[in-house]
Amino acid sequence: MRKSSKPPFGAKTARGKPAPAAKGGRPAARPAGDVAFRRPSAELTIIFGYHAVREVLRAKKRKALDLFATPAAAEKLQPEIAASDVTTHVVAPEVLDARLGSDAVHQGVLLEARPLPALDIADIAINSGLVLALDQITDPHNVGAILRTAAAFAVDAVIVTERHAPEFSGILAKTASGGLEHVPLVEVVNLARALDQLGEAGFLRVGLDSEGPASLEDTVLSRPAVLLLGAEGKGLRRLTREKCDILARLDMPGAVKSLNVSNACAVALTLARRALAESS
Repeated sequence: MRKSSKPPFGAKTARGKPAPAAKGGRPAARPAGDVAFRRPSAELTIIFGYHAVREVLRAKKRKALDLFATPAAAEKLQPEIAASDVTTHVVAPEVLDARLGSDAVHQGVLLEARPLPALDIADIAINSGLVLALDQITDPHNVGAILRTAAAFAVDAVIVTERHAPEFSGILAKTASGGLEHVPLVEVVNLARALDQLGEAGFLRVGLDSEGPASLEDTVLSRPAVLLLGAEGKGLRRLTREKCDILARLDMPGAVKSLNVSNACAVALTLARRALAESS
């Protein structure tokens, strides 16, 4: 049972006892032997990185279980910790290094949480203006960057396939920098079938294709619309292309004629938002 009075920054040890304060008012870091992490499972998501963890605590769209933070990170996250019911463990940076690997840029904070609630195509088909669909993009850095961009452009949802998609935790969540908590994510078994459903719901299906017959900048768009992005190198799959109402390209006047898919996404969303504003 938790005590009614919280220690500084809401910090508790793995055994639920208040963390002793160090000089300067910060809670003292616990050694590795006093920290118990949960075992990996389908019901456990690991989020690390300051912005990613902060947005989980702020958005409150998923159940936050245990927060492991260095004294400095715990102090920085104090407002979010105070406003949540997460149990906080103040630990040394080496504890997080041991859990995540020395190469992980954890910024002194790791959160164990439940996965986000599952959504269905029907959940986004109403009142959506612009949706992204990712056709087997598997690199977590790219998908994380796309989610961050989607959150910045107020995209209504991102659709991914259950297979050939990265896990929505760890490095992807870190790269998304909180975007996971602000853009509804829909996993589908069959993307072509999902595109059929969106078409029946009145969505304009626009495939981004380097060989598209028209420039996206010159394409007339209407709401609701779904913008489809394919994996680097492969692009959109044949069946996905066939489900599109429009295939459009990004015109690039420079010597390099291709972009990383996450950069292409940012350019495409800029053009799509402008076209949709002009058509409204």
